Amino acid sequence: MDFPSQIFKAYDIRGKVNTELTTDLCERVGAATANWLPTEGIVAVGRDMRPDSKQLADALIQGLRSQGRDVWDIGEVTSDMIYFAVGAYDLAGGAVVTASHNAGDYNGIKIYRDKVTPVGLDSGLDAIRDSARDGEFAPAEQQGSLEAKDITSEWVDHALSSIDPSAWPKFSIAIDAGNGMAGAILPSVLERLPIDAERMYFELDGTFPNHEANPQNPDNLKDLVAKVQQNNYDFGLAFDGDGDRAGFVDDLGRPVLGTDLISIVAKMVLEKNPHTKVVHDVRTSRATKELIAEWGGEPVRTKAGRVYIGALVREVGAKFGGETTGHLFFASNYDADSGLIAALYVMQAIAESGKKLSELVDEYRRYVMPAEINFETTAKDAVITDLKVHYTDEKQDELDGLTVEATDFWFNLRGSNTEPVIRLNIEANSQELLDKELAVIQEIVAKHA
Repeated sequence: MDFPSQIFKAYDIRGKVNTELTTDLCERVGAATANWLPTEGIVAVGRDMRPDSKQLADALIQGLRSQGRDVWDIGEVTSDMIYFAVGAYDLAGGAVVTASHNAGDYNGIKIYRDKVTPVGLDSGLDAIRDSARDGEFAPAEQQGSLEAKDITSEWVDHALSSIDPSAWPKFSIAIDAGNGMAGAILPSVLERLPIDAERMYFELDGTFPNHEANPQNPDNLKDLVAKVQQNNYDFGLAFDGDGDRAGFVDDLGRPVLGTDLISIVAKMVLEKNPHTKVVHDVRTSRATKELIAEWGGEPVRTKAGRVYIGALVREVGAKFGGETTGHLFFASNYDADSGLIAALYVMQAIAESGKKLSELVDEYRRYVMPAEINFETTAKDAVITDLKVHYTDEKQDELDGLTVEATDFWFNLRGSNTEPVIRLNIEANSQELLDKELAVIQEIVAKHA
């Protein structure tokens, strides 16, 4: 077979079904993972609601079993339920067949090893890729067993243990599940909370007929914004396709940035865990970092990507970490991210504050910061070189892309891992200054369009 090495991304496997991601490849990945996992024991496998996910998951399971691995098939689940299964039952590893928020003709595999450690290209996925490409697997002495396992009840209990809804007011909200896996799990959660929720797109449909299930893109929140504004809801809540990220719309109908969610959750975590470290990525607002320090915490900066943030949360003993895309990590959740737990934390924080979500956002948003801006270009390196020269008098680093820090503004420009796109996050002390610096960056990008 013509091996599609390009679908092995920095954090997971992601490719077009049948042309790049096939059942044969999934079986090979399963066999390679079985041999690579450093701990003996059971491997949990789950899947999302895409039309081909069961077929691909079955092939992955067959590959794992062919090398003697016992497998739990936990069925259709959110990705964070796989993380929970590995941590709660001390499994050797876990994998979930999902392409998260990507279009319906894509699918993928997220792999975790023991102790809920994510497997990325620089932490084992490269070895799995190479073994799958070679395809030389000696049959095991005995095929591994297969057991169907339903962990929904245990997962919901675990998620709800992080909050105290007895102190909540009765929230009136709208929830957009985006036709993704959150729609299957949320009914079991909502029945135990003081929430009056209008349910939007809870029907599982891996073709995503209503909109892309990515709550960090404001275009995907238009229906939710309309519901919040029309019905004067307290806020709106949206989930991505595989349910491990949550996004919010405040009571004024404004999408809440990921960095604002980090601020909101960090305050609650620090009140209960004084002086803990809080991990954040290079795109995080200067205000968020200032607030963490003022609340007695220690902000710890790292590269963007759930693989890096989750690993660093564990390494430095942080109680919490956040990525501005909405992945929020909790020590109490085996150092893993969860859309459901993140949503519950934010709602708990709103309840405890006695304020509206919009009031919290405005209180913590000290500077002017738009949502992430994407530019199409194949000349990422040339753009960054020109920006380094233009801003030569300002503090710079290249931990992840290029970050420029001035007294009254900063920005980070990173290349996409999957597209000919560069992503800009910028913040300034005023709209006038933001517009000025943004124009400079846009002009430099345009030179290389």
